[in-house]
Amino acid sequence: MKIDEIIEGFEFIDDWEERIRFLIELGRDLEPLPAEAHSPANKVNGCTSQVWLETSVGDGPDPVLSFRGDSDAHLVKGLVAITIALYSGRSARTILATDAGEVFDRIRLREHLTPQRSNGLRAMVERIKREAASAARGELSTAGEA
Repeated sequence: MKIDEIIEGFEFIDDWEERIRFLIELGRDLEPLPAEAHSPANKVNGCTSQVWLETSVGDGPDPVLSFRGDSDAHLVKGLVAITIALYSGRSARTILATDAGEVFDRIRLREHLTPQRSNGLRAMVERIKREAASAARGELSTAGEA
C-alpha cells in the first residue's frame, strides 16, 4: 500500500482500537521476508521487539533504495509496513529529506505508542537514513547495513 493510502486510511479512523486493527492489517499485508533475511546484519538495534530490515540499493548518482522488513510482533510489523511505504523505492536524497515524524504526527500515531515502541520506530527510521546517506556517498551498493 502506498503511504498516501495509509495516511488517508488513518484519517478516516477516529477510534484508537480501530487504528490498531488497521495497523496490524498493514503488517499482515507486508511482503514476506525470507527466513535467510532474518539475519543479524538485518536486525534493527534499538527495538524492543525483533525487527529486521533488508535493504537493496540501485546504482547511480542518486541511488534508489528498496526495503523489505518483518517483526515478531503484530503491531510493530504494522509500523514496519508504514516505514517501508514511506521510504522504499525512493532516492537516497528523497529519503534524507523526508521527515517521518511529520507523517507519524499527521496520522496521530506517535501519541498512542509506548516509549519503547517510539524508540523502535525511531531506530528503524535512523537505520534507513544512515543507509540512504551511505548510498548517497557511494559506500552502500549492496543489500545490508553500512
